[in-house]
Amino acid sequence: MLEKRIVDIYLEEAQRAAGSVSLKEGLVLTDSIVASSNVHSPQRINYILMALCQSGEACYTIDTRQQTVKQGDLLFVSERHIVDGYQSSPDFKCQCIMVSTEFYHSFVLNVRNVSSLLLFSTKNPVVSLTEDEIKTYSDYFRHIREKMTADHPYRTQVVKALLLAMFYDMSGVIWRVERQEKSGQSRANVIFANFIRLLEEHFRSERRVGWYAGQLGISPKYLAEVVKLISKRTPNDWIDDYVVLELRVLLRNSSKTIKEITEMLHFPNQSFLGKYFKEHVGMSPSEYRRS
Repeated sequence: MLEKRIVDIYLEEAQRAAGSVSLKEGLVLTDSIVASSNVHSPQRINYILMALCQSGEACYTIDTRQQTVKQGDLLFVSERHIVDGYQSSPDFKCQCIMVSTEFYHSFVLNVRNVSSLLLFSTKNPVVSLTEDEIKTYSDYFRHIREKMTADHPYRTQVVKALLLAMFYDMSGVIWRVERQEKSGQSRANVIFANFIRLLEEHFRSERRVGWYAGQLGISPKYLAEVVKLISKRTPNDWIDDYVVLELRVLLRNSSKTIKEITEMLHFPNQSFLGKYFKEHVGMSPSEYRRS
């Protein structure tokens, strides 16, 4: 039996889809989640996707885990996860928001904004919303879409502000679901959540997997196994993402010098920081700040 080839899906394909509204900076809104011509092949999603099901039903797998979405459900897919086996009813309709990682980084205020959503989506790829939560999402969706098509000199800035407000407003969903899930969590989920909390607090000074494993009282190998099991990513992937995101935020949204940023994040020197940043982002800190 031939193994299915995984197809990488990028936001540019969704931007070209009929019926979608987009900003070239990295945002797409559509009423149809089927934006890919390769929908029957395994797809690695290279952007953040959030969608509210308005009617019908769909089923698919995320990293081989079966998911079903029905009316009133909110689905999350964060970048690098693999979606396969997609099927939907003829009346399936959803309000779908797709954001490139770069665009998301451009309007979030700090690392916690990113980690809370990504951690939540890893554990809860599908969530049933209350009536009030459905209305909140739909109101933001319509308002953001209107602003995306408006002839306004600060259109992108307005859209970014609305998206940030939406993510904060919808954080009530995260709070509600996590409060319900506190009992009955598996040991692996607890370890992963504790690792992320430690990472949020210490990533500026600690970038060694062994240090985090020691704080959790487990071996680095076991921590790596648990993190990979829950998130499909390694501890080093998570550490690098936190550090790179903080660098992006500081370079774009602060007036701190690169020397000050180097000291803040405990890099040995500016040269080391520059090489690290270029390896992960593809340009130097100075180039990124100017871009």
